[in-house]
Amino acid sequence: MTDFARTKALFHMPEGVIYLDGNSLGPLPKAAPARMTQAMQDEWGEMLITGWNRGGRDGAGWMAQPVSMADRIGRLIGAEPGHVVLGDTLSIKVYQALAAALKMVPERRVILSDNGNFPSDLYMAEGLIGFLDKGYELRVVAPEEVEEALTEEVAVMMITEVDYRTGRMHDMPHLISKAHQVGALTVWDLAHSAGAVPVDLSGSNADFAVGCTYKYLNGGPGSPAFIYVAPRHAETAAPALSGWLGHEAPFAFDPSYRPGAGIERMRVGTPPVLALAALECALDIWDMTTMAEIRAASIALTDRFIAGIEAACPMLTLASPRDAGQRGSQVSFRFADGYAAMQALIARGVIGDFRAPDIMRFGFTPLYIDEGDVDAAVAIIAEVMAQKLWDRPEYRRRSRVT
Repeated sequence: MTDFARTKALFHMPEGVIYLDGNSLGPLPKAAPARMTQAMQDEWGEMLITGWNRGGRDGAGWMAQPVSMADRIGRLIGAEPGHVVLGDTLSIKVYQALAAALKMVPERRVILSDNGNFPSDLYMAEGLIGFLDKGYELRVVAPEEVEEALTEEVAVMMITEVDYRTGRMHDMPHLISKAHQVGALTVWDLAHSAGAVPVDLSGSNADFAVGCTYKYLNGGPGSPAFIYVAPRHAETAAPALSGWLGHEAPFAFDPSYRPGAGIERMRVGTPPVLALAALECALDIWDMTTMAEIRAASIALTDRFIAGIEAACPMLTLASPRDAGQRGSQVSFRFADGYAAMQALIARGVIGDFRAPDIMRFGFTPLYIDEGDVDAAVAIIAEVMAQKLWDRPEYRRRSRVT
């Protein structure tokens, strides 16, 4: 059984802060500064370029880290070993996965998504459609209409499993089955799933999945994204972005591109070695638990938070599903002055975030959030809302990041 008091002690948390925004950026693992210093001084500093072969805490070398470390993430998302790779940004991985999936269904022209998808995924789809200029259509429906919209016109269903605003969770196995029944492929964005809810890519028969590591996985700002390709597609998926490190033999320096074997072909740019060092420390903590235990603790925390807020703050309206089985590891409430209210909370040490037009969003990660944090947060939120402490000019000024 996971000792969550122990995992909590492994994260740095500023004094007086209750951090309910790990669904946007996870906190710092205490071991990360020393590990990054080691990567800089002992590896980069002393090994120089030989670190690509010699470096790395486990002796695997920097060049091998994007696959070896990705398998540790693969355990959390139900991926087969050797079918996840780390690198680049989430938008790049969305582009790769979508482009590869479209090429596998050349006779169809519809990309199906929903309006709960993260906007950047839709932007990448729009950009790809414009670049290909072959008559593709991005068809966006309400989340509850996705299944009905799965017709034989659809080439690819591109869905974020957990809605970034409300936490509403799609039934991944069911939608994959329905998509395959009509001959469509699937691309899943796990940005709000990996490390938040149990995912079984292999058991669900998923085609492609992507995700980031700086949210629930606690890899740090700008830490690399990951991409999953199912074994049945691994040797045929076209990488679209034919980067040097996705080549079958990068150091043969061939003038023409030949895709690498399996997941290696989805590598694009140079591995972010220093970022991977920080992520490694976070994954050491993840190795101490299971997603089943994380999910059970998450449900208990989110249910407790909902009950506390609804009892104390009738002016807030629950935007997340009440049924924990349909909700990720976040809770959102609607409030007309939600931005100002969130700034007032942050000023008092309860850090959540705001999503337009009226969503106050709170994330729950049992690795470092416990019942005491929930109860203390509810008390502060109740005070801010009951006394309208948010109603000040300084809390209404919009920052660039909300």
